[in-house]
Amino acid sequence: MNLPNYITLTRIASIPIFIWILLSTRFTAPNGEKELLACLVFILASVTDGLDGYLARRRQQITTMGMLLDPLADKLLIAAAFITLVQFSPETVPAWIAVVIIGREFLVSGLRSIAASEGFTIEASDLGKFKMLGQIVSVVAVILAHRWQYWPVGGFLFPVALIAKLSIWFMVVLSLVSAADYFIGFWKKIDRTVVKRQRRRRFVLSRRRKNNDVPVA
Repeated sequence: MNLPNYITLTRIASIPIFIWILLSTRFTAPNGEKELLACLVFILASVTDGLDGYLARRRQQITTMGMLLDPLADKLLIAAAFITLVQFSPETVPAWIAVVIIGREFLVSGLRSIAASEGFTIEASDLGKFKMLGQIVSVVAVILAHRWQYWPVGGFLFPVALIAKLSIWFMVVLSLVSAADYFIGFWKKIDRTVVKRQRRRRFVLSRRRKNNDVPVA
């Protein structure tokens, strides 16, 4: 067990803490401390997503366990966050929105698994990387909007509730577009793989026919 894997495990361990802070009736805070603490936990957990991968590459500590745990931790964190928000703020995050966003995560994971079994990889697109930032903004905005409609910043009232609704809808659109982008990239590569296999098979069959046609002296 190395440092990057420990960081990944802390991301997984933060998930039940995040859920407990938001949904536990024993944790009450009249001034919004509950929402602020939940936002802090989620942001820190999200930051570890890039940190563990960076350290693994920098320290040359890429392991099989890390390759398994890292995407698993990402999917668990996002699924837990949006499922929790369905109960915590159903007027902003209805169940079908959570299904779309979480479904996109499972779709991409499935495509990557099939790609790995076929001997090629699907690189993370710019949309996929941007999606993570959108998830952080949307989750934090929804949590804050549960307590405040507006957030005072330097004499200006920041429309938190409006940002929460817009960011959630933006996440829906981004999830669908990025899922389509991954699927198109997967389809192109799997199509090339099938064509290469067919050519290789034809070549092998033609060689066998030639060898069979050679007269025996």
